[in-house]
Amino acid sequence: MNVFTYDQAPDAMAAVDLAKANTASKYLGGGTNLVDLMREGVERPEMLIDITRLPAEIELRPDGSLLIGAATKNTALAADPYIRLAFPFLARSILAGASAQIRNMATVGGNILQRTRCRYFYDDAARCNKRQPQAGCDAKDGFNRYHAILGASSSCVATHPSDMCVALAALDATVHLEGPVGSRSVRLLDLHRLPGDRPDIETQLQLNELITAIEIPPLPFARRSTYRKVRDRASYAFALISVAAAIDIDDAGKVRDVRLALGGVAHKPWRALKAEEALIGEPAGLESFRAAAEVELATAVGLRDNGFKIELAKRTIVAVLDELKGEGA
Repeated sequence: MNVFTYDQAPDAMAAVDLAKANTASKYLGGGTNLVDLMREGVERPEMLIDITRLPAEIELRPDGSLLIGAATKNTALAADPYIRLAFPFLARSILAGASAQIRNMATVGGNILQRTRCRYFYDDAARCNKRQPQAGCDAKDGFNRYHAILGASSSCVATHPSDMCVALAALDATVHLEGPVGSRSVRLLDLHRLPGDRPDIETQLQLNELITAIEIPPLPFARRSTYRKVRDRASYAFALISVAAAIDIDDAGKVRDVRLALGGVAHKPWRALKAEEALIGEPAGLESFRAAAEVELATAVGLRDNGFKIELAKRTIVAVLDELKGEGA
C-alpha cells in the first residue's frame, strides 16, 4: 500500500474543498471496497478524505418517499422498519450482499460506487481496459463465468457488483450530489455508464463530486416485491443473476404496473424496461412472464463460460414474478 495522508471532513462542502485541493484524493466512507483496492495497488490515492461525518439519517417524508443520507450504514438501511414494510426488496437485496460485518461498515454512498469484482481488474499482471485504458481485456477469453451478457463491449465485459443498486434501479431512485460547482441530482439509472470504449469511466460523476444522499420516491405497490439472488454458494458470493421485482395486479388478474431490474448481467444495474413494457396490461401468468423475459434478453450475448446466464436470467425473472403473483395484494 502506498503512502497517503488523511483528513476528516465535517460536512459535504468541506469534503469537496479538500478534494479540490488534492485531485489525487479519494473519499473514504466504510472503506470496504476502497481499502481492498489500495491493498491490491489498483487505487493509489495521495490523500483519504474521511466522510463518515456526513448525514446518516433515513428521513420518511409525508408522501411516503425517503431521503437517505449517504453515510447511512447498509445494516441500518436493511433494518429500518418502514423500508422492510414498504420496500421489502430493498431490504432483502442488502441482506443478500456481503457478510454482516461488511454491511455494518459499508455505507449507502460507497455501495453505489463500488467497483467491479472482475478478477482481471484486481490482477495487475492481467490486461484490463478498466484499470489501464487501451491495455486490452483478458476476461473476454479468460474465466468469464460472472461477466456481462447485456450492454457489454469489446473493451469490457465486467459487471457491477452491488445488490442494493439493483433494487434502487427498480425503485427509480435519485442520487444527490455535491461538487465544486454546486449541488445537482441524477437518476440512479443514469449514474452508471455502459463500458463502450472507455470502461475506466464508470459513472457520470464530475471531478470531486460527492454523493450526499439517495432519494426513493413513493411506490405503494412495492409492498409486493422481492429480491432473488442466484449464486454459486449460499452466502458471501456475488450474483450470477439477481432480480428485483415489484408488481401490481388488478382485479381482472392483469398487470397494472411492474418494476423489474437485474443484477450480475451488465456493467451497471440493469432496469428491464422492455420487459416492464411487455407486461403492462397482460394477464399475470407464466406465459406473459416468459414472453417478457424473452423480450428483455433478446439482445443478450454470452461468452465462453457464461452463456448459461441468458436462460438463467429468463427463468429467474419468471420465477420471481410468479412468486409475487401468488402472494396476493
